[in-house]
Amino acid sequence: MKITETSFLYCALSHNACSKTTTANPDLTICRKASLNAPSVQNGFTLIEVMIVVAIIAILSAIAIPNYQDYVRRGQITEATSTLSDFRVRMEQFYQDNRSYATPAGACGLVNPAAPTVQYFAYACVLNTTAGAPAGQSYTITATGVAGRLTAGFTYTLNELNTRTTACGGVCPWGAGANSANTWVTKHP
Repeated sequence: MKITETSFLYCALSHNACSKTTTANPDLTICRKASLNAPSVQNGFTLIEVMIVVAIIAILSAIAIPNYQDYVRRGQITEATSTLSDFRVRMEQFYQDNRSYATPAGACGLVNPAAPTVQYFAYACVLNTTAGAPAGQSYTITATGVAGRLTAGFTYTLNELNTRTTACGGVCPWGAGANSANTWVTKHP
């Protein structure tokens, strides 16, 4: 058997067993194949193992992402409820000082909250919303979710009688179950 330099390098780099020979050239190494019964070493992952991991990640993501978005949405909704409650207290203080919710110019007694103090809702105050009430003696404050945010579609209102309503329409992910005429809905029904 003639051993070439290429096959010698291949044998030297492979996992085959090598032994010295006693031929005319003692520096020549002859390689022989390892036993077929020797255990083979497996490197890497099989395709099925990778696909199982991808499927598990997809299932966890399908459950986790919507739940996380609801969690974040509930945190952002607190901006509306706390700002409306604070606005109502300040409107009542304005009323105590002026005996009216309106300024002499006919606007709401307070300036609507705006950025940078609020970021998830837009606020508006409208006067004379209660039927039969004298001018300047009623108001409704509205917080409307900003488009492009998780709060889009949510509308919260509060009036001088402390009547609270929640409306969830348009792109609201909570659906009609979030609509309420007597309270603020702050989590998924």
